[in-house]
Amino acid sequence: MLELKGIGASAGIAIAKAYRLEEPDLSVEKKAVTNSEAEIERFAQAVENSKKELEVIKAHALKELGQDKADIFSAHLLVLSDPELLNPVKEKISSESVNAEFALRETADMFVSMFESMDNEYMKERAADIRDVTKRVIGHLLGVEIPNPSLISEQVIIVSEDLTPSDTAQLNREFVKGFTTDIGGRTSHSAIMARSLEIPAVVGTKKATQEIENGKLVIVDGISGEVIVDPSEDAIAEYKAKNDKFLEQKAEWAKLVNEPTVTTDGQHVELAANIGTPADVKGVLENGGEAVGLYRTEFLYMGRDQLPTEEEQFDAYKSVLEQMEGKPVVVRTLDIGGDKELPYLHLPKEMNPFLGFRAIRLCLEEQDIFKTQLRALLRASTYGNLRIMFPMIATVNEFKEAKSLLLEVKETLLNEGHKVSDDIQIGIMVEIPSTAVLADQFAKEVDFFSIGTNDLIQYTMAADRMNERVSYLYQPYNPAILRLITLVIEAAHKEGKWVGMCGEMAGDEVAIPILLGLGLDEFSMSATSILPARTQISKLSKAEAESFKEKILSMSSTEEVVSFVKETFNV
Repeated sequence: MLELKGIGASAGIAIAKAYRLEEPDLSVEKKAVTNSEAEIERFAQAVENSKKELEVIKAHALKELGQDKADIFSAHLLVLSDPELLNPVKEKISSESVNAEFALRETADMFVSMFESMDNEYMKERAADIRDVTKRVIGHLLGVEIPNPSLISEQVIIVSEDLTPSDTAQLNREFVKGFTTDIGGRTSHSAIMARSLEIPAVVGTKKATQEIENGKLVIVDGISGEVIVDPSEDAIAEYKAKNDKFLEQKAEWAKLVNEPTVTTDGQHVELAANIGTPADVKGVLENGGEAVGLYRTEFLYMGRDQLPTEEEQFDAYKSVLEQMEGKPVVVRTLDIGGDKELPYLHLPKEMNPFLGFRAIRLCLEEQDIFKTQLRALLRASTYGNLRIMFPMIATVNEFKEAKSLLLEVKETLLNEGHKVSDDIQIGIMVEIPSTAVLADQFAKEVDFFSIGTNDLIQYTMAADRMNERVSYLYQPYNPAILRLITLVIEAAHKEGKWVGMCGEMAGDEVAIPILLGLGLDEFSMSATSILPARTQISKLSKAEAESFKEKILSMSSTEEVVSFVKETFNV
């Protein structure tokens, strides 16, 4: 039995066999063949096997993820039937007497290079299709399995160096009982998605992929951050009992699903949820969410090989608004960059992408992309209570420019005969320290603020939140962070505006009494955190929390704040 320690990223306990999700070695060597006809037949068989595999993946994608994801695999199937690609490979095998995998790699690389150099978005997208299909066929030729998390059909725990957001979004909760990774933190996107999917996760173990073999029995404890490899019978019994206790606690929380979030002195605060897809709304409602405080629209753009159309986006936004039945829905416009890339945009690599060309900066330059999203949002606005939020705003002029584009798009839609709601609040994410410092000026322009603590903390502390070596500087309770939050809340309230928080800090049991005392109006968190937060807030007095505000803000360290809160509020 081996114990690994990581970061508990999503609460719960899972016990299942390990499924290693890793990129296989698809290195190809040039080899001479004596029977070209047999080699061509081997190539044809690998193509057929790939087609069958893609048909299964396509059917699964259609059922679980919708038509747009299934269309990706339809494009891959077309490539595998294209004589323009297949015939040159066969010709190369025959004329040069070389092995099929080498012939395919050489031919595919030529086409990829040619298409990527074209000044035509459609042809560049075909290059991505060819690259993906080639990898699959070469895998069959080499006898190497290409892992696909959406095809898992037995109960497993995923073991990986990391999981991309699109990997995580494709996990099937019926079979994927949990996951553990070498890298990442509680605020990494795979961790956030795990909480949305309500599956236990432990990240940042540093050596899960080194220590855990495929098929080994594994326990993932997302509460304590422990991973037990090859557990003893006693350990299995212990963790099953711990899981039973956790499920009992969840059952107690569930009793508050339809209750408002009210403090002991009768003060109401709004508990909202962060979501990534329309399918996540079910979890919001089941957990008693009073609003969607953050809809991360970038997941519409990820895990595919081209931009989503206006209609695809309209359908997604409309679905969320209708499901929420008039409850507020804060939609964040496209936030790509940092650790969220779109390969098909072919953006240049940056030395520091978190501080680079991302989010609103990208949207204000790539206005066609931005306007398509704004059109879809505004068209959907009549189906519910829509609020639009711009991310990564650093200057007042950026907000004004983004708002101006939105109003321009609205005018165009009205002229085209579309209906658009006249009651759409427009706000910003506060995630850059300079924006928090200048909150009094922003508050004159916006309808609301939503504080994104995940980035605000890393920018204020100059510490990459994805880097385990400086993870000790991810300090939500540092007085410097609390003072910035206070500046934002006080500036907004002075102008009669409301303030939410959509960073992970909003659902943290130590942070909740502090934020209540600072006057935060809306707490937005992973859906699974709502009921524990409601339970905690129902036992707190807002007046008492406010009475400690100045004392907490005058402290000098995270440790001092945490010690005081735990002692005062019995956290």
